[in-house]
Amino acid sequence: MSAALHHTGVAGDPASPIHRLDPRAKIVGLAGITLVAVSTPLRAWPAFLACALALAGIAAAARIGPATVWPRVRVIVPLVVFAAAFVPFVRGGPSVQAGPVALSEAGLATFALVTAKATIGALGAVLLGATTAFPDLLHGLERLRAPRLLTVIAGFMYRYVFVIADEARRMRTALAARAYRPRHLAQVAALGRMVTGLFLRSYERGERVYVAMVARGYAGTMPRLSVLAFRRTDALFLGALVLTLVPLRVLAEVAS
Repeated sequence: MSAALHHTGVAGDPASPIHRLDPRAKIVGLAGITLVAVSTPLRAWPAFLACALALAGIAAAARIGPATVWPRVRVIVPLVVFAAAFVPFVRGGPSVQAGPVALSEAGLATFALVTAKATIGALGAVLLGATTAFPDLLHGLERLRAPRLLTVIAGFMYRYVFVIADEARRMRTALAARAYRPRHLAQVAALGRMVTGLFLRSYERGERVYVAMVARGYAGTMPRLSVLAFRRTDALFLGALVLTLVPLRVLAEVAS
C-alpha cells in the first residue's frame, strides 16, 4: 500500500533512463525548457519547436504516450487557450478579415504566443509528474533549497488528500448501504451534514495520524531510506538540454 501511494501519478516505464534520473536534474531540466519557452518572443519561433522536440524526446525515452499526456494536459491548456481566443477580437491595431469577422494581427500573435507557451509549460509539468514520484519531487526541491515551509505544506497536503478521500469513500458506502438516493433539492441538507461530518472525521483522523508520526520520531522532516546522488547521467541530461536549447534560443533571437 505504501509503495502504491508513493508512486501515485507515475506513468510510463519506471525502469526508463528518464525515471531513474535524479529528481533535481528533472526539475532543473524541465523548468529550464519552460523558462526558454516563456522568454521566447513569437519571432524566434524555432525555439518553441526545439522545446517541443525536447519534450517529445523525453516522453519517448520515458515511454509516455499521448494517452497518458492528454488527460493531464487538458485540465490546463484548453482553459488558457479559451481565454486567449478572445484577444484577437478585442485587441486594437491592424486587422485581417476572416469572413465577416475582423481579427487583430497583434491579437492573433498574442493568441499564438500564449498557446505555445502554455502548451510547453503544461507538457513539462506533466512529464515531471509522470516520471517523478511526488515524495521524490519534494525531496529534490528540498535539496535545491526551496522554501522549507512550502515543501512541508505540500507534503502534508499530499498525504492528507488520501486521508480525506478515504473518509469520503467510507461515508459514501455508509449512505449507499442505507439506500440514500437524493432525488430533489429538499435532500440537499443531508449533503451539507455529510460535508460537515467529513470535515470533523478528517480532522480527528489527521490528529491521530500526526500523533502516530510524532510517536515514531517525526521532528519536522520525513526520514528517507535513500539519499539523492547526482550521477554522470544526470549531468549529461542537463548538458544536452543546455547545449541544444540555449544556443538555438540565442540564434533564433539574433536571426529574427
